[in-house]
Amino acid sequence: MWSISFFAVTLLVLWIVHWVYRWSNPKCNGILPPGSMGFPLIGESLQYFTPTASIDIQPFIKKRMDRYGALFKTSLVGRPVVISTDPEINQFIFQQEGKLFQIWYMDSFTEIFGEESLISVHGFVHKYLRSLIFTIFGPENLKEKLLPEVEQKTLKHLKLWSSQDSTELKYAISTMIFELAAKKLISYDEEISSKKLLDSFMIFIRGLISFPLNVPGTTYYKCIQGQKKIMKVLKEMLDERVASPEKKHGDFFDIVIRELKKEGSILNERISLHLLFSLLFASYETTSEVLAFGMKMLQENPHVLEELTKEHEAIITNRKNKESGITWKEYKSMTFTFLVINEMVRLANIVPGIFRKVMADVEINGYMIPAGWAVMVCPTVIHLNPEKYDDPLAFNPWRWEQTEVNARSSNFIAFGGGPRFCAGAEFAKVQMAIFLHYLVTGYRWKTIKGGDPIRCPGLVFPNGFYCKISEKQRQTAALKAE
Repeated sequence: MWSISFFAVTLLVLWIVHWVYRWSNPKCNGILPPGSMGFPLIGESLQYFTPTASIDIQPFIKKRMDRYGALFKTSLVGRPVVISTDPEINQFIFQQEGKLFQIWYMDSFTEIFGEESLISVHGFVHKYLRSLIFTIFGPENLKEKLLPEVEQKTLKHLKLWSSQDSTELKYAISTMIFELAAKKLISYDEEISSKKLLDSFMIFIRGLISFPLNVPGTTYYKCIQGQKKIMKVLKEMLDERVASPEKKHGDFFDIVIRELKKEGSILNERISLHLLFSLLFASYETTSEVLAFGMKMLQENPHVLEELTKEHEAIITNRKNKESGITWKEYKSMTFTFLVINEMVRLANIVPGIFRKVMADVEINGYMIPAGWAVMVCPTVIHLNPEKYDDPLAFNPWRWEQTEVNARSSNFIAFGGGPRFCAGAEFAKVQMAIFLHYLVTGYRWKTIKGGDPIRCPGLVFPNGFYCKISEKQRQTAALKAE
């Protein structure tokens, strides 16, 4: 009896040893990139998600770059991942979208956003959904409708914040942008609705980049619950719209329902709801984070604030009609403003990683990445590369004066790259430019408390960023008119 038990234990130990060995040494038809797979199942997830009180490159990434180079393997939340910090390799990955690589996110993201959401679909489905998005966020609509609506919303909220003793910038800016986005997308008004979608999104966001432990009480569990609540509200709204087809709202929801009714449409209810969810999230979250971070940078760099203010004061001075709002021509003339926005986005590095899945074994720089593995492009390393950006942690908008930014750029990937270049990039720039115009010409701000960002791995203000916002004595004509 004892010998049988000993034999069973020995087999179990040998199996565990073999399992650990196979985990640490994955099969490959070539040479894998250097690196460590970490502990079985959890890999190196705990190290990756460890917060750091700096806007610099994460220690997790920096240590492995120093040890292994620009391309290395690891394991995050149970998945084998190769991380690329090389601009040329990144461009190759983006250019091979739909061929050697396709869009991919961690299982936790897919569970949250859905396998049929905008961030997950690829090929002609992705192109189709992008074309729908451009009907509302495309250039023509930006010029004719969205710009003045962004302006009105900005004026309203800046005026409101100036009446408060303290304003938490991230939440306040999120509210401002969400109000506009939700109105354009689903005719939703946060102020009068009992649904309080923004609060659910806030709960959702806090757990979005966290260890995916779906157990009551965890941040990730609360994230899932927030997502379910939002999806329930969207489903109810969809049912109401379908039940009353004669009632039109002039929003993106109308477009979605029209497409749903088309014979042979690739849209179904599930895709539609996940599309709306993704757009509501993407339309405000990253932009609000960048603007809150940008206000901190402007406050700490008065010479930049002074130059920015000069540009916008000049726009007001040169107007024939001092009572008019911002025109598209004025928006396109904001040369220094766009340099500031580029610098804000570069330093904020809101997206910690851009993921793709390997469709077939692919060789890069002598290393083989097996089919089924994920690759992660790391924007932070690209944007803080001292070989491309002198004094990379400095807030210096003038560095962009001779630099062109587009989807093909290998050294600036804040809006993605290749065919996945952000469809709402211009809309985000419009929002930031209009906000900065009225902020610097009509208001001043002072930090009350908080305002210290950390990476975990995305940029957050763990203690908030509270400011006192005050109107300047000399206000712009547009503000007086309001």
